[in-house]
Amino acid sequence: METIKGYVEHIVYRNEENGYTVFNLNNEDGELTCVGNFLFIEEGELLNLSGGYTTHKLYGTQFSVESSEACEPEDLVSIERYLGSGAVKGLGTALAGRIVKRFREDTFRIIEEEPERLAEIKGISERKAREIALQVEEKKDMRQAMIFLQKYGISTSLAAKIYQHYGQSVYRVIEENPYQIADHVSGVGFKTADEIAAKVGIHTDSDYRVRSGIFYTLLQSISEGHIYLLQETLLYRAGQLLGVEIRHIEKYLMDLAMEKKTVMKEAEDGVRVYAAHYYYMELNVAKMLHDLNITYDVSESTLRRRLKAIEENTGLELDEMQRSAVMEAAGHGITVLTGGPGTGKTTTINAMIRFFESEGMDIFLAAPTGRAAKRMTEATGYEAQTVHRLLEVNGNPEEEGRSGFLRNAENPLEADVVIIDEMSMVDLPLMAALLDAICPGTRLVLVGDRNQLPSVGPGSILKDIIDAHCFSVVMLTKIFRQAGESDIVVNAHKINRGEEVVLDNKSRDFFFLKRQDANVIISVLITLIQKKLPKYVHAEPYDIQVLTPMRKGLLGVERLNRILQEYLNPPSESRKEKEYGGRLFRTGDKVMQIKNNYQLEWEVSTKYGMTIDKGLGIFNGDMGIIKDINTYEETISVEYDEHRVVKYPYSLLDELELAYAITIHKSQGSEYPAVVIPLLKGPRQLYHRNLLYTAVTRARQCVTLVGSDTVFQDMIQNTNEQNRNTSLAERIRELK
Repeated sequence: METIKGYVEHIVYRNEENGYTVFNLNNEDGELTCVGNFLFIEEGELLNLSGGYTTHKLYGTQFSVESSEACEPEDLVSIERYLGSGAVKGLGTALAGRIVKRFREDTFRIIEEEPERLAEIKGISERKAREIALQVEEKKDMRQAMIFLQKYGISTSLAAKIYQHYGQSVYRVIEENPYQIADHVSGVGFKTADEIAAKVGIHTDSDYRVRSGIFYTLLQSISEGHIYLLQETLLYRAGQLLGVEIRHIEKYLMDLAMEKKTVMKEAEDGVRVYAAHYYYMELNVAKMLHDLNITYDVSESTLRRRLKAIEENTGLELDEMQRSAVMEAAGHGITVLTGGPGTGKTTTINAMIRFFESEGMDIFLAAPTGRAAKRMTEATGYEAQTVHRLLEVNGNPEEEGRSGFLRNAENPLEADVVIIDEMSMVDLPLMAALLDAICPGTRLVLVGDRNQLPSVGPGSILKDIIDAHCFSVVMLTKIFRQAGESDIVVNAHKINRGEEVVLDNKSRDFFFLKRQDANVIISVLITLIQKKLPKYVHAEPYDIQVLTPMRKGLLGVERLNRILQEYLNPPSESRKEKEYGGRLFRTGDKVMQIKNNYQLEWEVSTKYGMTIDKGLGIFNGDMGIIKDINTYEETISVEYDEHRVVKYPYSLLDELELAYAITIHKSQGSEYPAVVIPLLKGPRQLYHRNLLYTAVTRARQCVTLVGSDTVFQDMIQNTNEQNRNTSLAERIRELK
């Protein structure tokens, strides 16, 4: 191994994610290109480097760095070069030269011990002198802290976040209780903190570790949709995670409750343990629903006359249940309209809009996703927005005390009626934000299918509101003639009732291709998407969606996306690529945003590049197409619905994944011209009736299932969908 020493002349390339850096080093032999991973590096620094020389086929001789050490500048040239490199903001080469000329080898001592003397230099005020001293000290402190954090295997970007949060107290935090980093720094989870703790030497049964592990387990259950865990379940899961037997869990839970992190509640099924934020959020949602549920004094005979007039004037034909739904919405602050496909929910919404409009009321329409809002607009002729846009995203992430929206209790929606479609997709945090922005006296109509899968986020809002039996609920069950001609609708209702579905392929819109081998199934999927279905439903291959039950496995999202990408968007010289975190992104790829990001900016531009609209926020489940990969800017541009274009810096690519195939769960609220569903045997707790019902009802014109008919019929009979631990219905009933 060789050692060289020199100044960082110019940083050519740097990846902030892993610290990989290419830079020019200037030493006594001239200029040399160096490559390696650096936690912290700046132009002008003097470095001691260990490694070896390599020859790159394009770039020639390079020095591959294996280890490095930052040195204090030694001679006057080094000191002047470092100060004038841009490392200290506001200090150019001319000023750096004057400082070194005046103080010579004493320069750094003067900056650190007598910074006010810098004001002796022409062009430096006392204030600027203090700023220079502060920056030099900060850089020194930060470099030392970054090197300290590197010992614990912490990446560059994460080390910078940790240092920004704790500053010089980072040493004490790491050595005393690294688990608190998981609470304070986004991007650090329990497992990262646990690895650091192990390296520090904290015992596996320490109080810090057990308490942090219990709370982490509770937060993990929220990602599964639960609002609480029973104490016994929490004890078992936390014990499995920590690999220790937890004694006296009550003591740890009491400590967490004292820190206001958890709430414990006695119930019939045992002691329930909530993350405090979600406990109070659920309580608040129940209270806000209760406050909105005002009864209005309306004459039934007058209502019927007006409805008859609306039917005559608009050509809408309502059955008795649909009329009843409009009358309930007129007479109650909260009305729930539920029913399966083809039961006339859209017609009923249209009748409600016409009625409220005839009363001179302002009406807002919204749905959880862009696709669902677009469909609502097309079906009603009135503009519908996403719930996020209705509430006006303000760029703040969802945190305790902040909803991330401009519309709230202080700045409520100015509407008389708010109608929300696809309510099965709405989770607890979004419902809390929505209700916070609605004043008592505003009518709220919640529309959805309670038999769909619950929301991706925590809670089971629509189901809990119905099960509370405290609100006006109208369930539509009649399948209308036109919908009854669709086997998608007829079979969806059969699946929901647990009846056998005939798979004879005599249908025009519901097909089952029996195959038993995963690779054969994939081959059939490709043929369907590329050749058969686009002509049949008059759509592009990209509009046809593969829905699968699982992420992993032979027919899971991850494997299917890799294969489908190669066939539907193969590599070519005209398509740029970027590999990130084991995923390959290519221009033209179909992608999905996989987490809510309230701070991502989007723009809508004309073909000449003029911006005509812009805003904030891209959300979990939004799908788009990669339009450009800019290697100079290190960004990927994705176009979403309504021509909204987002530029993702490479550092945010972990929020995107390929979407040629998506899980059935992620397809909620969306509708596609055709869906293709691969089916082979899988875990029984996942392969249940609701999952199949949700998948089938995502198709507008055609459903094609490919796989095992036995698995299909077994799923219809399996009603054991995973129940979510929620208590919203109970909270509502307590307020009655």
